[in-house]
Amino acid sequence: MPKPAEFIAAAHWARGLEPGLRERAIAETVVRPAPAGTLVCRKGEAVEHWIGVVDGLVKMANVSLDGRPTSFTGIPSGGWFGEGSLLKDEPRRYDIVALRESTIAYMPRATFMALLDGSVAFNRFLLVQLNERLGQFIAMVEHDRLLGPDARLARGLAALFNPHLYPGIGATLPISQEEIGQLVGLSRQRVNQALKRLQQRGLLRVEYGGVTVLDLEGLRRCEDR
Repeated sequence: MPKPAEFIAAAHWARGLEPGLRERAIAETVVRPAPAGTLVCRKGEAVEHWIGVVDGLVKMANVSLDGRPTSFTGIPSGGWFGEGSLLKDEPRRYDIVALRESTIAYMPRATFMALLDGSVAFNRFLLVQLNERLGQFIAMVEHDRLLGPDARLARGLAALFNPHLYPGIGATLPISQEEIGQLVGLSRQRVNQALKRLQQRGLLRVEYGGVTVLDLEGLRRCEDR
């Protein structure tokens, strides 16, 4: 299992920290496995950690009162989440579910607050992080209301390649069609059809166990034909 020191050293937010704060973050962050299908954290619970995905893929999701599941976004390797709930000191508003076997880092609230109080660079990182997250969710509302399945899938995939929110992503995303369907709210059959059409348009290449992006800007601007 990766050590916190390796994961934190590679994080964008850690690069501007003073040595003492960086050492504290490393010493007090713990790393735990999350088997596929398990809850990383649960809606309604007290938020006591800032959470990072060391390796794997998780989804932010909710279930309505009548039992209908809704997925908000996926968080791949390198992503951190939960800073908004920590700052507002409110119960968690969503479930985080491991879509595949994942490794998760947990930074205690007290450590997070020490970074917030002691580092201008960390505060700047959080401002950008929150702004990027806001833009991501505004775009999701637009996509769900205005776009068809091909464009919705294209832009949903593009959102996973945000270099600030998910710096660990390369050109190839190891993700199954079933996982894509869970993230964008489409059946596996519709995902398969949409991926084939997007591949024909030269925007991506479907590979065994993943998707390689060939034209990221094209995915971000994708419209249904």
